[in-house]
Amino acid sequence: MAANDIKLYALTTCIHCRNTREYLDSCGLKYHCVEVDQLTGDERKAVLDEVRKLNPDCSFPTIQIGDKVVVGFRKEQIEEALKA
Repeated sequence: MAANDIKLYALTTCIHCRNTREYLDSCGLKYHCVEVDQLTGDERKAVLDEVRKLNPDCSFPTIQIGDKVVVGFRKEQIEEALKA
């Protein structure tokens, strides 16, 4: 799967986000990670709007895999989304 097919919205201070990054790395997957808490101003607002469209609770991590969305560090759901 191409990196542009997997997008991880994360926070640098979130252990679940860190676990998700480590899991994706251990699988050898390429992905685009957006560390939302490192953004400022309009860029941060725009990214938070993107996250809310995928996950209205705006919780982290939020992972977009193709047209599937996984909220939280859930290996089984990530694996299922990768198979789709």
